[in-house]
Amino acid sequence: MNKESNSYTFFFTVVMIVIVAFGLSVTAITLKPVQEHNKELEKKVNILQSINLNPTFEEADKEFNKYIVKTLLVKSDGSFTEGNGLDINLKEELNKPENERVLPLFIAQVDGHKYYIIPLYGKGLWGPIWGFVSLKEDMNTVYGVSFGHKTETPGLGAKIVTEEFRNQFKGKKIFDKNGNFTSILVVKNQKQLNEHQVDAISGATMTSKGVQNMLNKVLSHYINFFKQHKNDLA
Repeated sequence: MNKESNSYTFFFTVVMIVIVAFGLSVTAITLKPVQEHNKELEKKVNILQSINLNPTFEEADKEFNKYIVKTLLVKSDGSFTEGNGLDINLKEELNKPENERVLPLFIAQVDGHKYYIIPLYGKGLWGPIWGFVSLKEDMNTVYGVSFGHKTETPGLGAKIVTEEFRNQFKGKKIFDKNGNFTSILVVKNQKQLNEHQVDAISGATMTSKGVQNMLNKVLSHYINFFKQHKNDLA
């Protein structure tokens, strides 16, 4: 074949495209299990952070198996089964009709105390935000939280991952004294906060509201579970 001809150039280009595409496909297939495992490790780290533990990625599997004693799959009517909550795509479940949703709940045992960990998913200013919130045995008092984001503004909305913001949630209540669901409000310019409120991040109103809406929306799906199983699971 004449190397100076158009047909040779076309043939060479096609061959190179096929080789590169094949190489990329093989690489993607090879790396997929590693990527999925890393995602699972990140989720385990975030779950453990919500109960105030700080494992490394290397420690995540061991610590998760040590402290997470059971995983429940909760339905909107309050019923549940046991299962693998790590595999559930929370975003997809929240988009389903209420009677079709199955949401994870992780039960942790730390120093003789039981904690109930709920995964969170919502919208920030620029993209998705997510996290986990743990409740004490009364299924009302927050023990800890962890948050994550994809594209929130550095120095502003991105502060939802900081200890300063997260520590505010400890000890807050999601039900009032009459048993009514209140969730947790993220408020601005309020000198005295009650047991259902935390301070918003200065200059990040939309992200702060996103955290509030995320907590309210997701936790509300567990209300029947909390009310029905407060005593038999404590």
